[in-house]
Amino acid sequence: MRALVTGGSGFIGSHLVDRLIAEGYEVIVIDDLSVGNLKNLELHKGSKKLTLKVISITNAEKIEPLFKGIDVVFHLGALADIVPSIEKPMAYHNANVNGTINVLEACRRHGVKRIIYAASSSCYGIPDNYPTKETDAIRCQYPYAVTKYLAEEIALYWEQIYKMNITSLRFFNVYGPRVRTSGTYGAVFGVFLAQKLNNKPFTVVGDGKQTRDFTFVTDVVEACFIASNNSKISGEVMNVGSGNTYSVNRLVELLGGPVTYIPKRPGEPDCTFADTRKINTLLKWSSKVSLEEGVKIMLDNIEYWRDAPLWNPETIAEATKDWFKYLGK
Repeated sequence: MRALVTGGSGFIGSHLVDRLIAEGYEVIVIDDLSVGNLKNLELHKGSKKLTLKVISITNAEKIEPLFKGIDVVFHLGALADIVPSIEKPMAYHNANVNGTINVLEACRRHGVKRIIYAASSSCYGIPDNYPTKETDAIRCQYPYAVTKYLAEEIALYWEQIYKMNITSLRFFNVYGPRVRTSGTYGAVFGVFLAQKLNNKPFTVVGDGKQTRDFTFVTDVVEACFIASNNSKISGEVMNVGSGNTYSVNRLVELLGGPVTYIPKRPGEPDCTFADTRKINTLLKWSSKVSLEEGVKIMLDNIEYWRDAPLWNPETIAEATKDWFKYLGK
């Protein structure tokens, strides 16, 4: 089997590459390294099973030939994080929407048999219902969420009109080794682990009672892998979550260390919690890694975040000023 992974040097993408190669796949990774990191693929350095192409998915002409002879495509390539999406909405539209169209068209031209689109639970915004079902209202709160949802809708339309085999998986609060450490203020685990390494307080938003459906990366990869091997299912959207929701206070309790509280932010839900009954039923998938187990694995790998940006209340306030400016009431 030959697989192509967009965003394959990123956090989730690199774990997916690990799994595919372990399963005997030949893998092509397309990544422009704007979010990804080459060290995430060091395990496969020199491997004949892996080909890395440093190209942006916005370059339709350059990526198109790479899809020839590919059996399955995992489309994870995207710009991430809230703040830069507010600052640069056109860049996010180009990468996440136009880039997705380029990937879909390349798949269509070369007859790719199966496509898995990595969608985002951010499309639900601030839900009315918990756990949140796939049929609940879409309430995107910021440009990143909008572009990921638009790309999902386009993928499902391509599935319908061009009779392509496509499944969309909406990821909830994915964490694990290699979680992003870019210069952008973003993923809570990257922020907290850098703070722990430097013996600094954890910057907890609000009162820390808000809960998140923290889902371990290997569980997410398992969902992608199972979905890719079930060609009878197409045109479906499925939540991928842990089956639980955990407070940020519980997270910092497990990480261990002092806390400083910073202002609550507009547009953020008090809870994220996936209703996973659909994926449980259709794919027989459910998460296996508890938060306690996952955090232990993170702490065992904490040196990965040695060079990550170190955030404090002042630098966070500066980095998120546009967040409050545009999303505040």
